[in-house]
Amino acid sequence: MSTKAQPGSLVRKRIQITGVVQGVGFRPYIYRLAKECGLAGTVLNDSAGVDVEVEGDAVPVEKFIARVRPEAPPLSKIVTFDVSELPVHGDREFRIVMSHGTQEQKVLISPDVAVCQDCLREMFDPHDRRYKYPFINCTNCGPRFTIVRDIPYDRPLTSMAVFPMCPECQREYDDPANRRFHAQPNACWKCGPQVQLWDATGKAVTGKDPVGAAVARLRAGEIVAIKGLGGFHLAVDATNNDAVERLRQRKRRFEKPLAIMVPDVETAQRYCELPDESRRVMESVQRPIVLLRRKVVSQICQKPAGMGNYQVSDRIAESVAPGIHELGVFLPYTPLHHLIFAAGKFKALVMTSANLSEEPIAIDNQEALQRLGDIADWFLVHNREILIRSDDSVVRVSGAKIRQIRRSRGFVPMPVFLNRDLPPVLAVGGELKNTICLTRAKTAFLSQHVGDLENMESFGFFEETVEHLTRILEIEPQAVAYDLHPDYLSTKWALEQKGKKLIGVQHHHAHIASCMAENGLDESVIGFSLDGTGYGTDGKIWGGEVLIADYTGFERAAHFEYIPLPGGAAAIHEPWRMAVSYLRHHFGAEFANLDIPFVRSLDLKKLGVVVQMLQKGIHSPLTSSCGRLFDAVAALAGIRNIVSYEGQAAIQLENTIVPGEERDAYEFEICEQDGTRIIHTRQLFEAMVRDLCARVERGVIARRFHDGLVRIFAEVAEAIRKDTGLRKVCLSGGTFQNLYLAENLQRRLELAGFEVLTQSEVPCNDGGLSLGQAMIAASQLRS
Repeated sequence: MSTKAQPGSLVRKRIQITGVVQGVGFRPYIYRLAKECGLAGTVLNDSAGVDVEVEGDAVPVEKFIARVRPEAPPLSKIVTFDVSELPVHGDREFRIVMSHGTQEQKVLISPDVAVCQDCLREMFDPHDRRYKYPFINCTNCGPRFTIVRDIPYDRPLTSMAVFPMCPECQREYDDPANRRFHAQPNACWKCGPQVQLWDATGKAVTGKDPVGAAVARLRAGEIVAIKGLGGFHLAVDATNNDAVERLRQRKRRFEKPLAIMVPDVETAQRYCELPDESRRVMESVQRPIVLLRRKVVSQICQKPAGMGNYQVSDRIAESVAPGIHELGVFLPYTPLHHLIFAAGKFKALVMTSANLSEEPIAIDNQEALQRLGDIADWFLVHNREILIRSDDSVVRVSGAKIRQIRRSRGFVPMPVFLNRDLPPVLAVGGELKNTICLTRAKTAFLSQHVGDLENMESFGFFEETVEHLTRILEIEPQAVAYDLHPDYLSTKWALEQKGKKLIGVQHHHAHIASCMAENGLDESVIGFSLDGTGYGTDGKIWGGEVLIADYTGFERAAHFEYIPLPGGAAAIHEPWRMAVSYLRHHFGAEFANLDIPFVRSLDLKKLGVVVQMLQKGIHSPLTSSCGRLFDAVAALAGIRNIVSYEGQAAIQLENTIVPGEERDAYEFEICEQDGTRIIHTRQLFEAMVRDLCARVERGVIARRFHDGLVRIFAEVAEAIRKDTGLRKVCLSGGTFQNLYLAENLQRRLELAGFEVLTQSEVPCNDGGLSLGQAMIAASQLRS
């Protein structure tokens, strides 16, 4: 029971605060609050967070403590707040003192955040000494994670250490009343980083306005590599179709959508539907790429109130995102971005990761010149070192939730907060969309997006990420968790580690555990784990799985029937192979006589090779993959026979859906085999063939397929509930990036009385896999 402080009694209190409290203006905030309350004492950063001591009359001390949390800086996040008594020292003033380290580093580093409005006003003020300075920042904005070498977060431990502050900047840094008080990246034209424009040989272009020169090149249709916060972008005018096509050819990214940056939300709204929640996310300090449904040309060309008519040249080039209804759109987040748009008056710029397809993003000037010299015509570089690669984050809003597609810049290294203490574990993720995860107490730190570990460059980035995070967090893992697939580079790396407990985790079990962890569950659930590929405990390729799972283990309650994957990985890139596999499985050799467009269009020579593979079982592993089922349906419906990026056939199949009645959904059949429910697809393909013979519109076929999946999954869930009494359902795996399937299945399950848990803080795709691996490995360690 607390006692009310008595006026006139002198006390000293210590407040130890952990969370995101460094690099966000927390010490100057504490300093000003203590001054306002008339208190003496100290505040410092240490390796755990912020340590505050306040001394004074008991009443103002209590008021100070009560105000710290609710008035904290907007970029901060307080996790723990511990108050203790100290002997009175007799201090006469309040001071910010030098940081010091402790044996165990527990500080949470702030992610990089977008430039704030105060800094933008100064940057565009001709009378301000930072007029048009491309690196303007303050305690409320700017680089954080990508410039940190170590903690505590102080300038000597960042890439700004090589830029001594000029007297003016030093005065701001030392002034508690200034917005830049202890802003570690503080700089100006006199003392800070500078921008240069290089040609493709690395020769600097002379002139006083490198930004203006780069803008002129962009307006001429050329490709400019632009150095940002976490790496380079490759930029072209998004309304110039020829320029976009040239970028695609050089980058070897032939059809995968390219993100566009627009100057403001009003421009985004010209091209896309922009619900309030999507707008809020787009304007947030994280500035992620937001997936938005694009408007049709007739909508774009209409004249909104207060705006002039659109010209055809204002339209986003079709080659930016061919064949799909969404655009990835984001806003400028660095001062340099704002300067480019102000100088160029661009409607939109393609701003895509500066790399060859599937390689890591370039971060160093010379590295960019070497790796991108055959792609970019010009390089807009600067001399502030980027210490860690960090791609742009990608999100989508669904069901009033932000759904992470790629969790990286702006969100990392913010941890996922857990409901239980965990031992230190390193989880190394999977092969595609790789991330790693480190656990400590009630926090799980997921890395930035590493990417697909399909080459040595990406694997090198993976190793960099493991080294950087384990060092900066000072976590010495007791165990390393990895995927069961023996050929994954992350798995091979894990198996080479010495002195650690090595724990293999089944891919789809990890997906469900990831969803459980994010939602604070610690019990058995029904888990729908749907994706393209995952190594099963029977050595087959799984992907259409319904599990009864908790952190200690799982039971495979249901799955799609096994179908041969003719050519192995070749079938992933050529969906027509899966369509042939399903047709032959259900109709035998007679499938070649079906009078449908798909069969008539097949190359007989290639078909003969695939049929031989299937007949003899050569290079045709068995799969229960939901992703490959989508591929087969897309190919059979005439939507996509060959893909140029992962998930392309499924994305375009979903995009094809036309509204209609759910009652005409395609049927599936459930059969039991050795206590497991097997979902058979014969009825689906028989109905599809009938519709194709009757020339039913492909959008109707797409809808009937999706509605059939929703119906059969709901039936499976109800059957499992009847057997087990379980009512909580977790949805995870890359297939749930399909909004039509995810939203309709969730709605149907909730109407049937299930509690449905989905993911928003981490991706449901393989980008969230490492979190689930860590949770399962930690459970094994504890037991």
